[in-house]
Amino acid sequence: MQMKKDINIMFVSLGCDKNLVDSETMLGMLEEEGYSFTDDETLADAVVVNTCCFIQDAKQESIDMLLSMAELKKNGRLRALVAVGCLAQRYREEIQQEIPEVDVIVGTTAIDEITKAVEEALGDRASCTNHYNDLNRPPVSGRKQALTTGGHYAYLKIAEGCDKHCTYCIIPKVRGNYRSIPMETLLKEAEQLAEAGVRELILVAQETTLYGMDLYGKKTLPGLLAKLCQIPGIAWIRLLYCYPEEIEEDLIQVIKKEPKICHYLDLPIQHASDAVLKRMGRRTKQEQLRRIINRLREEIPDICLRTTLITGFPGETQEDYEELYRFVNEMEFDRLGVFAYSSEEDTPAALMEPQVPESVKNARRSELMELQQAIAFEKAEEKTGQTVTVMIEGKAVDEDVYVARTYMDAPGVDGYLFLHTAAQLMSGDFVKVKITDSNDYDLIGEMAHEFTE
Repeated sequence: MQMKKDINIMFVSLGCDKNLVDSETMLGMLEEEGYSFTDDETLADAVVVNTCCFIQDAKQESIDMLLSMAELKKNGRLRALVAVGCLAQRYREEIQQEIPEVDVIVGTTAIDEITKAVEEALGDRASCTNHYNDLNRPPVSGRKQALTTGGHYAYLKIAEGCDKHCTYCIIPKVRGNYRSIPMETLLKEAEQLAEAGVRELILVAQETTLYGMDLYGKKTLPGLLAKLCQIPGIAWIRLLYCYPEEIEEDLIQVIKKEPKICHYLDLPIQHASDAVLKRMGRRTKQEQLRRIINRLREEIPDICLRTTLITGFPGETQEDYEELYRFVNEMEFDRLGVFAYSSEEDTPAALMEPQVPESVKNARRSELMELQQAIAFEKAEEKTGQTVTVMIEGKAVDEDVYVARTYMDAPGVDGYLFLHTAAQLMSGDFVKVKITDSNDYDLIGEMAHEFTE
């Protein structure tokens, strides 16, 4: 076999930010073994595809990527193809049968075997090999992440799996039950990220709000946040995937009182009709959602609330949809995404009747997004004249314009602030900006004065 430093590996990470953490962890392991990396598929000796299967579109994207790499293996330099992640966990046999060019398949709880998997893929094998472990083994943690985010922000995965078993969701079957990562491990990981230059930590899990229940017998997210705030170098801490029914007063208060915690909360509520929420297996009713949202806004008036919704869930009537529409109109979420329901095999919802026609799902989704667009554009306009702290993300080519994010903007899902200045700034810098205008979802601003922590 070639020396490892002469072997180029291309890594493709699909799906969510939890998957991205897995990819960065695997990249770190391969880096420690001396492998080289490329983002040019024509120069790759081996390709690792970290797949997703959460909804049909994600599943198809993963299949298409594997097929594309399989073609490259037939007609190019590529010698080895490894499939990792949720699709690999769920459809092991189908991948082996339909895409024989895949050399090794690695399940979601076996990512710590990635170096062995790559070595097998590059070696001589009689057939495809598999790496799988118990779905409920302790999460792989405490490993160095090879950051792919630019280095000024990073995702910190605090737990694996989920116990909620929503009727539309396949995650418990491919990721296992909810397992928290020990707090001391997370604090060490966060310290290492800070030492590497990370300024913003983004906490992720299938559900962050239940952190610690399995290890410590109580919700320990507030305590974890308080300790993360003590780490030098970290300026922002952002929370994603907070299930509304698990938000309690001590979490609200730590967000309110700790200056490093962004006044931003991602609440995936999915619907507002009690009948639909019940069929979804969700554990909230609309009255409870209203109470939680109002409490958050009462205690933290400048909080930015993001949510996600599903239209066309089986049995969703026109009355259910109109109730959801009214709820969105009244609540005026700062950020909102809508998905048309995707039927996933092996989930209870796939067998429910009646299934809503695709045209109706998509029409309802479009109408909700139009409503939210008007709400978001108005909220952006109202920010003109305000002074905010932003994190610099990068610079436009040949222009004195920087791309930045406010505390209201999570990377990859929310908008940007475009800062017009001739000052020399670097990604990860924090500056004070006066908002001068807005352009749809995005803001426009000019320098106020430099931010000092």
